[in-house]
Amino acid sequence: MLNDIQEILYSEETIAAMVKRVGREISRDYADKNLLLVSVLKGSVAFMADLMRAIDIPARIDFMSVSSYGSGTKTSGVVKIIKDLDINLKGYDIVIVEDILDSGKTLHYLVDLLKGREPNSVEICTLFDKPERREVDVHAKYIGCAIPDAFIVGYGLDYDEKYRNLPFVGVLKPEIYGA
Repeated sequence: MLNDIQEILYSEETIAAMVKRVGREISRDYADKNLLLVSVLKGSVAFMADLMRAIDIPARIDFMSVSSYGSGTKTSGVVKIIKDLDINLKGYDIVIVEDILDSGKTLHYLVDLLKGREPNSVEICTLFDKPERREVDVHAKYIGCAIPDAFIVGYGLDYDEKYRNLPFVGVLKPEIYGA
């Protein structure tokens, strides 16, 4: 697995520092609100686990599973909900927790969907933002960092369901995904 990585972009320590910073920002902004963190599975699970421990105010969590990538490297543009939320959103201030904001198509769809369920507010938190790839008008309020337009894996990010368990984030060699 390590031989498939072209270079390491973000070490475990760098990621931990980003997560702590974002956790402090969310804790500050939602101190007097009814916070619900919504993790978008599977990619955000590592980020969500660390982020919720970095937040020092009361918060509920829930999970959604959506599909728009399949096993390819580009979004299909069609979002399919595989697992929906388990609770009524009325009265909650929602922060959608995502691993990466790329084309924006999936998050644009999710924001619209969740706003229709009458929460107090809906914001996006992403560990990595790839603005060069944006295809729709969607922005994250909380961002770990902006990243270059490279195919990255690790810390929850995958290629064909592999590499999620790497403790760092690295660039996958192009010959692995056929670029």
